Amino acid sequence: MADHQEASVTLPSDPASVATARRYVADVLSAWGLPDEGAGAETGDSIRLIVSELATNAVQHTFGQSPTFTVDIRLERDEWLRVGVTDSHPRWPRRLPAAVQQDNGRGMRIIRWLAAEAGGRLSVVPTDEGGKTVWIALPWTAGATAAPAGGC
Repeated sequence: MADHQEASVTLPSDPASVATARRYVADVLSAWGLPDEGAGAETGDSIRLIVSELATNAVQHTFGQSPTFTVDIRLERDEWLRVGVTDSHPRWPRRLPAAVQQDNGRGMRIIRWLAAEAGGRLSVVPTDEGGKTVWIALPWTAGATAAPAGGC
């Protein structure tokens, strides 16, 4: 496998795009050799949940000021998988208290927990255009190698 692989997709900030982002990431990870069984399946489930939460945040919390969001996936030296979701809204995610009656606001807490549980980390970086990218870095645990995903 190459030392570095990348894939990305830009989608409209629409609730239907969350499922599209999740499927896109699952397809890329499969092409890169993440197994569908055992630990690979658990890792894939966690990554899909993380992407769902980040994409949902990009759609719901930008208040229509980010017409699109981009999902970037990077595999570096078969060691680290980085998944980032970029939007053009300047407001950064905030950690909200998870009140018992609260219907939302737990997404970032879930994402941080899933990343930490997998030995990874979360970071937020500004974009040159005034938005931000929320990155998750996770150790890559796919033992298999595969050819790079074409067209991704």
